Amino acid sequence: MCRSIKTLRPPYADDVTDADIHAAALQYVRKIAGMRAPSAANREAFDRAVEEIAHATAHLLQDVVVRPAPPRAT
Repeated sequence: MCRSIKTLRPPYADDVTDADIHAAALQYVRKIAGMRAPSAANREAFDRAVEEIAHATAHLLQDVVVRPAPPRAT
């Protein structure tokens, strides 16, 4: 899938910004739609999809429970 989308939850990322979430949503929509930039006819649907995915992503990151990793044996 989109290998360039980075993981946005701890411990992989700290201090995730709205810009980070929007960039991931944009990358996802580009991949799914098969286009880097939409035509004028598709701009509204494209932008709406990015916003909806960014919104869902923000909710997911707020609600996901991250358990601390167990200590590593040495």
